[in-house]
Amino acid sequence: MTPNPSLRIGTRGSPLALAQAQMVKSALLAQGGLADGDVEIVVISVKGDRVQDRTLAEIGGKGLFTEEIEAGLLDGSLHLAVHSTKDMPTRLPDGLVLGAFLPRADPRDALITRGPRSIAELPRGAVVGTASLRRQAQLKAARPDLVVVPLRGNVQTRLRKLDAGEVQATLLAMAGLVRLGLQHEASAALSVEEMLPAVAQGAICVECRADDRAVRALLDGINHAATMTAITAERDFLAVLDGSCRTPIAALAELDDDRLRLRGLVASPDGASVERIELAGDAADPAALGLQAGSELKARLPSGCLAQA
Repeated sequence: MTPNPSLRIGTRGSPLALAQAQMVKSALLAQGGLADGDVEIVVISVKGDRVQDRTLAEIGGKGLFTEEIEAGLLDGSLHLAVHSTKDMPTRLPDGLVLGAFLPRADPRDALITRGPRSIAELPRGAVVGTASLRRQAQLKAARPDLVVVPLRGNVQTRLRKLDAGEVQATLLAMAGLVRLGLQHEASAALSVEEMLPAVAQGAICVECRADDRAVRALLDGINHAATMTAITAERDFLAVLDGSCRTPIAALAELDDDRLRLRGLVASPDGASVERIELAGDAADPAALGLQAGSELKARLPSGCLAQA
C-alpha cells in the first residue's frame, strides 16, 4: 500500500483494466504536481468479473462492472475510477460524473481465429464465441449459418479457450488488444461497415464525484475534448433507445472539423432484423445529434424491439 496517497484510483483487476488505470495514472503524473507515491491504484472486485458462467444479460447488465467501484467513490474511499466507457450505464448514480476521457483508441472489433482471415472465410457452421449480443446479431446478419455461443472472461482467457478448440473464432476490441500488446492476435480488424462497434468502444473514461472540485480540476487537464464530443453523441443515442444488455445496439461518432457523423443500429439478437441510421450535425452540440439519431431510429422500430433487462 502507498503511504497516505493523495489520489486513490479504483479499477477492476483484469490485466486490461490495470493497464488502463496505469494509463490514467501516467497522464495525471505527466501534468506535474503529483509524485508517483501520491497516486495509488486500488483493485476492486466486481460481480461482472466474479460470475463467469452466465451472460451479462442473465446476471444484470452493464452495472455489474461498475457498482462496487462507484460505491467506493460515493463513500470517499476512492477519489476516481477508471472504466472502459462501453461498460458504463448511460445513467450514473446521483453525485457521480464522467470527468475525463483519454484519447480514443481504434474503435473497431478484431476477428480472432487460427486460420481464416475474415468472416466470409469462416467454414460453414463455424462456432464463434462471444458474450456480446451486438456482435452476435451482426455476425448472424452476415452469416446466418454460423453458430454463436457464449464466451466470457478476460482477453487472455478467451484466447486460451480459442486455442483449446472450444470455439473456432471470437471477437475482441482492437483497442484492448493494442493496450495489452496483443494486436498480433487479430486475424483481421473488421471495418465499421461490417461490424459497427459498441457505444464508446475504445474510449477510457474517468469517473469521480461531481462535488470534488480538486479532482475535477486535475481531470480537466487530461481530458481529450474530441473523444468527449464523440462519446457524448453515442451515449445520448443509446440513452434515447434505453436498451438493455438484451438489446443489440451499436454506434460510432466520428469528428471531421466542426461536423460530427453518427452511425447507429439496433438489431434483433438473431440478426434477422437490422435497422440502421446515419446522421451528421454540429460538433458543438453532440448531445443534440445523439438525441436526434436515437429518436428517429426508435420511431422506426417495431413495438417491443427494445427488450428491457
